[in-house]
Amino acid sequence: MLMNTKIVFARFLAIIVLVIPGLMAMKGFLMMKDALFLYYAEHGNDMIAPGFQWLSFLGGLVLFAAGMSFLGGWILFRDRKRNYVGPRFRSKKQSEQVETPGSSS
Repeated sequence: MLMNTKIVFARFLAIIVLVIPGLMAMKGFLMMKDALFLYYAEHGNDMIAPGFQWLSFLGGLVLFAAGMSFLGGWILFRDRKRNYVGPRFRSKKQSEQVETPGSSS
């Protein structure tokens, strides 16, 4: 029973570690989208001069890049471990061990 609880807790923790960067990337995308939308929406109002929200856009860009980089790195790490990647993305140690076709030793 205790071992089963540890496995469930470890899997729950792994899901949380993946959900947090996903939420960060989502929030960053929404911040960039809102900054662009508000800029274009203000062009229809003749009473104000349209201004771009650079701080919101750049903050969203940082959040989006950080979240997607973490998720992409995690997927690459997992695929390298299972040997699902092409030769370009294999780690240096593994690519030295793999013999190329047509070469004789």
